[in-house]
Amino acid sequence: MIKYLVLIAVIAAVIWFISKGARARAARRTQANARPVQDMVRCAHCGVFQPKTDSFEANGRYFCTREHERLH
Repeated sequence: MIKYLVLIAVIAAVIWFISKGARARAARRTQANARPVQDMVRCAHCGVFQPKTDSFEANGRYFCTREHERLH
């Protein structure tokens, strides 16, 4: 009877360690795939939000395209 209890405890411990490792790998994968946070700005002409790095700035205002910058 004791043999079976020990066997069940060992199997449970192995399953717990395996699942713990899988969760840790998934967390590392999620962190590696995360994109950095970027500042978002609104186009002064059409109101579309986009990353500041992709925008065009003129006179302190941001635009999504050069055409919108020209039209405003």
